[in-house]
Amino acid sequence: MLFGRYSLISRKNVDSGLDRSAYLLLSVLRVEGPMSIGQLSDSLGLDVSTLNRQTAAMLRAGVAERIPDPDGGIARKFRVTEAGIARLDAERAQSIHHLDAILADWSEQDITALATGLARFNASIENYRHRVRSRG
Repeated sequence: MLFGRYSLISRKNVDSGLDRSAYLLLSVLRVEGPMSIGQLSDSLGLDVSTLNRQTAAMLRAGVAERIPDPDGGIARKFRVTEAGIARLDAERAQSIHHLDAILADWSEQDITALATGLARFNASIENYRHRVRSRG
């Protein structure tokens, strides 16, 4: 709980103006490339109506745009704008700054162990989500 609470508090001090949902969606779009609402829903396990509200807010803020499907599909896709990339980068830099301060007295070995554990934890979450979705 402390990790999640600290993440939210530290975000309030960043000038990017991104809320938690925009940060998550922009991060996914930046890594995965343009995605439709359906693809975002599948990827994040979020309800389409929730994503419609969140993407509408991102469009109004100018951090994302709708584009025709680059692969020729019918559904329009969302892509991060240059302004969105700049705001995402600013927020990420601030997060890294905070992490550096928190881990300043940790050994390299402890940091590596934390990173390894978090990677394993994330993989376990993804595997769990996949198993749950497969059950229907």
